[in-house]
Amino acid sequence: MKGILVALLMFLVVVVQLGEAITCGEVDLSLAPCLPYLIQGGDPPGPCCDGVKKLVQITPTQQDRQVACECMKSAAARYTNLKPDAATNLPSRCGVTTNIPISPTIDCKTVP
Repeated sequence: MKGILVALLMFLVVVVQLGEAITCGEVDLSLAPCLPYLIQGGDPPGPCCDGVKKLVQITPTQQDRQVACECMKSAAARYTNLKPDAATNLPSRCGVTTNIPISPTIDCKTVP
């Protein structure tokens, strides 16, 4: 009986940890208001910067940041008309410091 209880508790811990992982849907939703800026340049709108700030908040761990990085790389591949400079400068243009570089060429495994 103890073995079953221990196995059940371990299963619940794994399920809870998996449930906390960031998803590409969350990353996409956070950065969707940034698309006009990323395509046309100019100044990022307020909702875009709010999304960048939210992205920083929902990526507290290295694993979260690496997943978010992969999601952004994937999204960049779908939008071939993104301006690389706009993407690279987005966090600083929003007054945000992040360890997640926004670049289609980054090796996301190197993200701290």
